[in-house]
Amino acid sequence: MNPRDACLACLAREPSAVFEAALWIAAEHEPASRPAWGLEQVEHLHLSISVGLPMLPLRELAQPLLRSLNDHGYQHDDFHPLRPQAAMMDQVLQRKRGQPLVLGMLALELAGRLGIPLVGVNFPGHFLLRVPGADHLLDPCGGRRLYPIDCRELLSRLFGAQVALRAEHMAPASPLQMLQRLSRNLRQLHTQHDQHIAALKDAERVLALGPGNAADYVARATLYQRLECPQAERFDLERALLLSDDPIQRLRLTDRLQQLPQPSGVLH
Repeated sequence: MNPRDACLACLAREPSAVFEAALWIAAEHEPASRPAWGLEQVEHLHLSISVGLPMLPLRELAQPLLRSLNDHGYQHDDFHPLRPQAAMMDQVLQRKRGQPLVLGMLALELAGRLGIPLVGVNFPGHFLLRVPGADHLLDPCGGRRLYPIDCRELLSRLFGAQVALRAEHMAPASPLQMLQRLSRNLRQLHTQHDQHIAALKDAERVLALGPGNAADYVARATLYQRLECPQAERFDLERALLLSDDPIQRLRLTDRLQQLPQPSGVLH
């Protein structure tokens, strides 16, 4: 089974094996990467953290878990410009530096092994965690509690004061959403570093995992443009046009399509 198929198989399990799927995503980019090694490392980490957790009800152990993970050296990767390895699970296990999403996936795997209730939250720009029913969220990078006022401040810092906090920003993230978000992050990072073939793998994985949106097809079309594949670019732009409900975006997509060379039809 190739890494892509193995990733999809992890998503199809019940419950989904999100952490292992992230390891297979890394293996798709790095043939020498061994997901079995990553599973061994998280088991060692699980045993090390479990002995140091306080004697509290399981619902109260999420923050101590995140603090312990931080004490073990796992931190937000603040290198600039951010490199793709910050979103590669095997690299994060080696370097102990990563994006909030990858650190959150690691925390969720550990929480599952320890029986601690914890879910991911698809907060814009900074993945967060929550104990179901709690009145606050948790930052996977150290375990800081974020109440609604903190979430509004974080959103404003990331996107500007004009962006309002909405209920969907606080909704739980499904396994599919987490893996698509990871793939989108990698697509962006590979693109920023002019690694277009690697970015194309990520763009294709986003759509292989589940339904994509207009932005996903535009992103893949732009990669095809840079790789000089006009017919594939046209297909994705047309698909994006069908999915988009933004009038301005639709005008831009129509303009891009008109600038592409017409496909050469062959009659049989």
